[in-house]
Amino acid sequence: MNKQYSCIVKVDTERFVKYRTVRDLVKFTIFLDANFPTWRFYNVFDKETKVQITSFTKNNRPQQPTI
Repeated sequence: MNKQYSCIVKVDTERFVKYRTVRDLVKFTIFLDANFPTWRFYNVFDKETKVQITSFTKNNRPQQPTI
């Protein structure tokens, strides 16, 4: 089974959005670029344990689909 994550994204100066099932962090970042061009960062959480694993920014992007 593929690893699953939940992500909370700061999409502009005041708004956050949450995605509950993310399987590929590289594709998710491309999705953010297309749909929220002003996104700032996102925090990645383990979907099962709800523990934060890491965070990414526009300049610090994931290099692999999973962590």
